[in-house]
Amino acid sequence: MGQHVRVVVSTLNQWAMDFQGNRDRILLSIGLTRIHQARYRTGPELEVCGYSCEDHFHEPDTFRHCWEVVLEIMRAPVARDILIDVGMPVQHRNVAYNCRVAFYNGRLVLIRPKMILCDDGNYRESRWFSAWTRDRQTEEYQLPREVAIALGQETVPIGDAMLATLDTCLGYEICEELWTPRSKHIDMSLAGAEILVNGSGSYMQLRKANITGELIRHASYKAGGAYLFSNLRGCDGQRVYFNGCSAVALNGQIIARGRQFALEDVEVTVATFDLQDIRAYRGALRARSTLAAATPAYPRIQLPIELAGSDRWATEASEPIDEVPPSPLSLSASLPSSPSSLFTPEEEIAMGPACWLWDYLRRSGQGGFFLPLSGGVDSSSTAIIVYSMCRLVVRAIEEGQQQVREDCGKILAEPGYVPPSAADLCRRLLFTCYMGTENSSRETRQRAALLATQINCHHMDLNIDGAVSALLGIFQLATGMRPRFRAAGGCARQNLALQNIQARTRMVLAYLFAQLMLWVNGRPGGLLVLGSANVDEALRGYMTKYDCSSADVNPIGGISKQDLRQFLAYAQREFALPIVAEIVAAPPTAELEPLVDGALAQTDEQDMGLTYAELSQFGRLRKQELCGPFSMFRKLAGAASKPPAGTRDPKEIADKVKHFFRCYAINRHKMTVLTPSYHAESYSPDDNRFDHRPFLYRVNWAWQFAAIDAELQQLAASAAQPDDRQTADGEQQQPRRPQSEAATRAHLFGIATAMLQEGGMDAAQQQQHRGSKATTPCKPATDQSLERTNACNCGAGGAAAAGGGDDDESDGGCQLPPASPTAPQAHLHRGSSQHFRSERDDAASIHGPAFGTIGGSLTKSQSTGGGGYGRVHCSVMGKIKDRPGVPV
Repeated sequence: MGQHVRVVVSTLNQWAMDFQGNRDRILLSIGLTRIHQARYRTGPELEVCGYSCEDHFHEPDTFRHCWEVVLEIMRAPVARDILIDVGMPVQHRNVAYNCRVAFYNGRLVLIRPKMILCDDGNYRESRWFSAWTRDRQTEEYQLPREVAIALGQETVPIGDAMLATLDTCLGYEICEELWTPRSKHIDMSLAGAEILVNGSGSYMQLRKANITGELIRHASYKAGGAYLFSNLRGCDGQRVYFNGCSAVALNGQIIARGRQFALEDVEVTVATFDLQDIRAYRGALRARSTLAAATPAYPRIQLPIELAGSDRWATEASEPIDEVPPSPLSLSASLPSSPSSLFTPEEEIAMGPACWLWDYLRRSGQGGFFLPLSGGVDSSSTAIIVYSMCRLVVRAIEEGQQQVREDCGKILAEPGYVPPSAADLCRRLLFTCYMGTENSSRETRQRAALLATQINCHHMDLNIDGAVSALLGIFQLATGMRPRFRAAGGCARQNLALQNIQARTRMVLAYLFAQLMLWVNGRPGGLLVLGSANVDEALRGYMTKYDCSSADVNPIGGISKQDLRQFLAYAQREFALPIVAEIVAAPPTAELEPLVDGALAQTDEQDMGLTYAELSQFGRLRKQELCGPFSMFRKLAGAASKPPAGTRDPKEIADKVKHFFRCYAINRHKMTVLTPSYHAESYSPDDNRFDHRPFLYRVNWAWQFAAIDAELQQLAASAAQPDDRQTADGEQQQPRRPQSEAATRAHLFGIATAMLQEGGMDAAQQQQHRGSKATTPCKPATDQSLERTNACNCGAGGAAAAGGGDDDESDGGCQLPPASPTAPQAHLHRGSSQHFRSERDDAASIHGPAFGTIGGSLTKSQSTGGGGYGRVHCSVMGKIKDRPGVPV
């Protein structure tokens, strides 16, 4: 006869510091556990207070309120006869720990502190907590007086221990402990724990859900057992969206999984399994049995209860889930038909930011969103994500989710409102506006209007030339001068200022409309302003500081341009939005410079000097592979990594890498005011938490770039060095042509064979075997000073950032003339109150025409349509040399 255990893993959408709401959601999950007749319930990490309390964890009040919540849960009738553990902070001997607190029928049985903290990515746990470092040791925790009096219990064990019931044994680890090379579940499994429990706070990142699933599965595969993974879901007050996907694995197979994306606050995932299956699986693993026999004893807290239940559960045992990842675009945009389904990146973008926006909207108390809609890829993606949110809300209400229905009525100030369709809801929630100028094209205006019609949002179309002219009039009144575009004879500074004033005017108008549009429509409240700058533009600094990239929240700020294009292709098909095909096909442009014969005069990639594909590749190398300029060049130039598309020559690669790092350094200051964005890509430059870097750099990277130049010189010398080996008749041997991989392997095998044969020959035989060929050693390269020509996009520093627009923006700077080969290097931050320049002011004079920069050289033939709104360049020529006290 089997011993069937039924367990529940909870997925909760908690809110940092919302103790009342968090308590109610925990109690609801316990109530659902009772309905499913399960005898064990576990929940996510720090579920009592919320994961993202951050520096509130330094406050004694946070610990006090957590104990108050736990007392109420323990006293609740719904919690009787269920073994329960919750996640909360606990202070022991004046040290704060991130803990699991287990209790049964009004009595605390174990406090298990986290033993390995996470400080990667967006996590900074060691700022608030300490790790429990005493392996397999426990102490007595003295309960706070109020808790001790209420429970009639003075102490409870705290430390690294397992819970032993009458029929099985449970071991605990917390979130990060699953991901580390020495996970605790292995030690506990070998020590006899049959059920491993993990309360987690794992956030969403594109293409991450399958990794988490594999870790859960493998945790139960190597040593057998049941692995219970409970995760948070939703936005609890920060930039991340917790990923859901709570799951139960048994002996290497997932037998139950919760949903990754959903709007409901509480979801329980139920699994039933036979303890005898665990014991049989482990008994067949002889290597595991050998290790277990030699494993030291683990502390066990005895609990006189049984988790195994009714025999009828044998007919309800959970079956393994078939987890074949779906092919791209194969699923509908709604929730998957099976909770076990994994999503493609396009679907993750359609749902993750949408759910994040819904949480933000309903918890902010605002009445909808306002979006400057330019008709480009970025702002269109933001609009479609809001439309996807409306689809998810309507689907949730149709499924009977009462909380979503109540939230919808509260947001719209219409209690009892039930949206008949996503289009009707989108009309009430999303307000968009095309803010055109004389530099805007008819095509982008039409695309914005058609998209607004197809998703049925409230759309306006207006020109802002009057506002721009008014601001320029104020400047002219104060100074007596009026700036002109480059095309009209103005210099680079004037050209850049005229672009920036358009972009910043849009931001001011966006907040004006957001504050008053509900008043215009007879509704209370205001709107949240949405930004739409992507992660590649943030990395490059290709945006105007305080333009429409400045907003309340940005749902695409952590997503790359390439992923957004794939998402739009998905949305076109799944949401029936035909205009999206034109949006994807159009070249990204900010439209901030005058049109030429009615056509665009600038495009983003020409302005940036880099393609979006290159930016994505450079961003991943910089963040994921931890490359500085020199390492990035070597990876791109070497065989270990493919170079950027279209760039094969090492010199071109070097120039691209230098250009990227100059622009990155010049514009890093913009990250300090980056709009809070949904975290998605693994190379986000967000300096709030994910990517901590300086925002004031020496932008010429003199030492690093010198290393690149030296490496280039070596590569050039190696390429130019002829093969000096002579043939038998004294003729120069021709350089070898590239061989196929098979031919190369055969050639190397022949050399190795000859070397082995030579090992048994005397000197005369070896000479005869080798023949008369001689090898001339390579000559060292001549030691000479490195001359170089550098060109960079000098972004605006300080408060006056670079030029940009309302969707796809850029940085800007100044055009400097070539300096003499021996002149000190100079760098000028455009628009800044502080100018970095050489001691020779004449070297910083401003040129009128724009020059392109590819491969580090300046050629007028590469200029594009008036120079581009952000591509204003600084020429630096001469030896790598710094003068003391002269920043360059």
